[in-house]
Amino acid sequence: MILYLNLLTSLIMATTDTASSPRFTPQDLPYAYDALAPAISEETMHYHHDKHYAGYVDKLNELIVDTPFAGQPLEDIILSADGPVYNNAAQAWNHAFFFGQLSPKPQKEPSGELLEAINRNFGSLDELIGRAAAGLFGSGWVWLAEDPSGRLAVVSEQNAGNPMRHGMKPLLAIDVWEHAYYIDYRNRRADAVEALWGVVDWKVVGDRYAEK
Repeated sequence: MILYLNLLTSLIMATTDTASSPRFTPQDLPYAYDALAPAISEETMHYHHDKHYAGYVDKLNELIVDTPFAGQPLEDIILSADGPVYNNAAQAWNHAFFFGQLSPKPQKEPSGELLEAINRNFGSLDELIGRAAAGLFGSGWVWLAEDPSGRLAVVSEQNAGNPMRHGMKPLLAIDVWEHAYYIDYRNRRADAVEALWGVVDWKVVGDRYAEK
């Protein structure tokens, strides 16, 4: 993949080059745990980041010891692994990506080339949000991604699915696993996702889109 894939190398840093020691560590949140309330509560952020995300990273470190994956970058593991190694690698990447696009003081709407691409491919931001909502079924992720031709698409992936596996460039992720919202919203997932749009920082998404 392109230089864009170096993004998560900086988000989940290798701690050592030895195959018998943990290679990846969870990236700290770029804001306080309570900074996104009321859209996402402090309690949810502690569970989501410290338990679930960190758990995927820890399990990945355990699974890759003394395997060919032990010395690979995270993105390469995602592109080549299957089974538990893939699931934990993708979930580690997905979560770091997800947390990094949120902000207590976000740019509320896309602008520049990203806005032009959204209007070109969806008609409007509202249409994009509507398509994303339509893809919310089961546990997994809904992505805004760019395909190899440069076209934007909403992609629904079950479980740990990541559009990089299809040669696409992720731009924005919506976590629709219950652990992302159940403390705050119980079974009202649509309400959780609607609130999430209020803390998505479109500047981050635009910067991802501009990365070549």
